[in-house]
Amino acid sequence: MHAVDIEQLLHEQLVGSDIRVDGDGHHFNIIVISDAFTDKSRVARQQMVYQVLGEAIQRGDIHAVSMRTHTPGEWQALQQGEGE
Repeated sequence: MHAVDIEQLLHEQLVGSDIRVDGDGHHFNIIVISDAFTDKSRVARQQMVYQVLGEAIQRGDIHAVSMRTHTPGEWQALQQGEGE
């Protein structure tokens, strides 16, 4: 599986999100910035992403995922150096 395939899967389910994926075909780093994460815990946010990727993980197309999930406001604060 390629990074672009993961981006497409996530864009289909998390419409309007800013999604960035980097990886080597089996191990991926994913950043998702979405209003859908507002008022959700980190665990709930990750569950939303894993729900989209679950089938690919079960098939073995994805072996490892590192993910960061943020609301647009949180992402903006990070970019301005205001902490994580």
